Amino acid sequence: MGKEIKKIGIIGAGFTGKQIAAHAALHEFIVNVYDIDPINVEAAKKYITGVLKRKNQLESIKNVAYYSDLRDALEDVDLVIEAVPEDLELKKEVFSKIDNIAAAHTIIGTNSSSYPVSKIESAVKRKDKVLNLHFYPPIPMTPMVDIMRGSETSEDTFEIGKNWIENIKCEPLVVKKECLGFVFNRVWHAVKKECLKIWEGGYADMETVDTAWKIFTGMKRGPFTSMDGIGLDVVYSVEMSYYNESGDPNDKPPDALKYMVENGDLGMKTGKGFYKWGRKK
Repeated sequence: MGKEIKKIGIIGAGFTGKQIAAHAALHEFIVNVYDIDPINVEAAKKYITGVLKRKNQLESIKNVAYYSDLRDALEDVDLVIEAVPEDLELKKEVFSKIDNIAAAHTIIGTNSSSYPVSKIESAVKRKDKVLNLHFYPPIPMTPMVDIMRGSETSEDTFEIGKNWIENIKCEPLVVKKECLGFVFNRVWHAVKKECLKIWEGGYADMETVDTAWKIFTGMKRGPFTSMDGIGLDVVYSVEMSYYNESGDPNDKPPDALKYMVENGDLGMKTGKGFYKWGRKK
């Protein structure tokens, strides 16, 4: 077995990145948080500190460091998780920078919601040390992580990644061979697609769909509430990834969703999406 993961780097301190960082810190890992935008860094610091205080883990606050310099953020890390926006070329660029800076033993993971790491790995030399590590926000409510190999990922790398997921008290969803959408996201895609068609077509309102889902499944949240929690910008990007991959017009997300994203109505994080929430834009 290779080197145990003790210190991680999160590249991209946005909606999901800061949640991954907070969750890792809660489980006593040393965490370096990086974002190119200092405003995002400060927002992440406020969020992560708040989470640790609410969980009465004040000692863990000192284990989280914040950076706007990538070289400093990658010093001595054992695992890096890229959590930048769902743009393939951007992810390749970030992977390349990490590969050029990080120590030779460092594993590089992507939190991509849709892209297999095999589409990103051409940007690095260490193809045996790359993984898909896809989290499902809000992470405390959905503690599971898709884990999938690249074309040359070593068994050692895979086992280290799987063990780390277990150590942060999440369920590793092992993807046995490359699959667009991984495990739950593949199922979730079908649910989202049909719910959005019902909504856009005016066949039923979102409250009715959510109510039906909750009664049938016993879950606390319906599909539209869940999409608001994920972020409608993320939902739209992921659905476009499926459409671009399949070319099937039935996979294209509705224009109404696109207009919501362009208008900044992204869900819980902006205060308005399919529903209105307690925060302002």
